[in-house]
Formats: sequence, C-alpha cells, structure tokens
Amino acid sequence: MSVSRVLMVILMLGLVSACGNKDKPLTRIKKTGNGPDEFTIIPGKPLQAPESYAALPTPTPGGSNLTDQNPLADGAAALGGNAAVLATAGIPSSDAGLVRHTSRFGVAPGIRQTLSEEDKQTRRRHGRVNILNIGPIDDYTNSYKRQWLDSNAEFRRLRQAGITVPSAPPEE
Repeated sequence: MSVSRVLMVILMLGLVSACGNKDKPLTRIKKTGNGPDEFTIIPGKPLQAPESYAALPTPTPGGSNLTDQNPLADGAAALGGNAAVLATAGIPSSDAGLVRHTSRFGVAPGIRQTLSEEDKQTRRRHGRVNILNIGPIDDYTNSYKRQWLDSNAEFRRLRQAGITVPSAPPEE
C-alpha cells in the first residue's frame, strides 16, 4: 500500500470515529430552543364530578386546582404518611435548633444569587483554559475538581489526629 492510501485510510477512520458516541452527561444538557421544556409539563388528574358543587373552592388565578398533580403529597399519602405536612410553610419547629445554629454568624440575604454569579464566573474562567481538550468534556466537573474532598485522605488525617471516625469510606 502506498503512503497516500495509508493516510486516506487513517483519515477515513478518524472521520468515522468522530461521528460516534453522541451521549452527553446530564450536566451538559441545556434547553436550546424557545419551545416548552418537556420535563416541566405534568399532565393533570382526570376530571371528576364533585359530590357537592357548593363544596368546590373558589377559583384563584394562578392558584392551585383540584386536578393539579402534587407528586410529593401523592407519594407521601401512598406510603402512609401525612400529605398535609408538606403544605406547611416556613421552618418546622423540629428544625429550629438547626437553623439557629447555622445562622449564628449571620445570614446573607442574597446568597442564592451570589452563588449563581460565582458559579458562572468559575465555569467561564475555567472554560477559557479548557479549549484544547478533544472529545466530550464536562465543564462543571472540571471546574470544581480541585475543590473535591478526598475522603480517604481526610479519613487518615482525622484518625492520625485521634478523632474517632465512625465508618471508613471504601478504598477505590
């Protein structure tokens, strides 16, 4: 075989292999169009005639409906739990001590927006450096890989410091 044929075969194999493996991890899925998001559409419950039309709640624009799905409450009721507990607003009294302890140094009012902006900046900063990777990459994982906790190293560090650790993570 001549050199040009070998190069042609290598080029063809490269092109064919580039067409494969279109699977993307869930962190790379993005809504790209202006249409509806399929995962936000929840079909309503079937319509039924009420026992008494006087017992129907008054309609509220933008409010809930008797035929609206409530998967959490339905699941709690199916498992024998109390679905009314899910409808309570605010912090349950059983978690008051936890909330008091975690907010002892103060609470930032716009923490979600701040974290969202910092996350965008981190991924943007990392994305500019990561242009030479060939193949499927996960920008989110690569951006935060330096901040991951090595559970085995932390386990050894705590044991050496004399701190009792109830269970050891499995070695990989």
